[in-house]
Amino acid sequence: MQPEQVEARRLAGERMHFVDVRSPGEFQQVHVTGALLYPLDGLQPKKIATELGISAQSPAVLLCAGGTRARRAAEKFLAEGIPHCLVVEGGTKAWEAAGLSVVRGKGVISIERQVRIGAGSMALLGVVLGSWVDPLWFFLSGFVGAGLIFAGVTDWCGMGMLLAKMPWNQRGVVGCKKRLS
Repeated sequence: MQPEQVEARRLAGERMHFVDVRSPGEFQQVHVTGALLYPLDGLQPKKIATELGISAQSPAVLLCAGGTRARRAAEKFLAEGIPHCLVVEGGTKAWEAAGLSVVRGKGVISIERQVRIGAGSMALLGVVLGSWVDPLWFFLSGFVGAGLIFAGVTDWCGMGMLLAKMPWNQRGVVGCKKRLS
C-alpha cells in the first residue's frame, strides 16, 4: 500500500499499529511518527498481535527502509495465522519522500551506507594486497564483487544483516520494542 493511502486511512480515524522491522540504529535515525520498533530478526508475530491488539479493524502497518523486510515480516505474520497486515510500499524512505510525518533522532550511518563502505574497503584492500603482497588477494575483491551481485539479484545482503547486529547499530534500545515518539 502506498504511504499516502495509509496516511489517509489513519487521518480518517482508522486505528492502525505501525510496526517498524528495521535495526535499532536505523529506527533511531528516522522513523514514522507513532511507529514501534520490532526488529525483523527477533520478530514474534503472535506476541506482537496480542500485545498491540492487531485485528481486521486494527491492522499492523509494517515498515522497513524500502519494503523488502516489511514484506518478509508480513510473510511471518501470515505464517502464524495473522493476516491483518499492510506493507508500506517503499518503506520509510517513501513515507518520508511523500512528506509525511517522521521523527528524526540521532542515528548511525545507514546500513546501506555501511555496506558500501565495508564492501568498497574490502575490494580496495584486495587490490592493494594483490598488487603488493600476493596475487591470491585479488580473490577478496572478486568475492566482494560476487557478494554485491548476489545482493542485487536476490535483495538479500548478508553483510547488511551482520552490520545490523553490530553494537553501534543497537545503541539506546532496551528490550524488543521501543516507542520513541
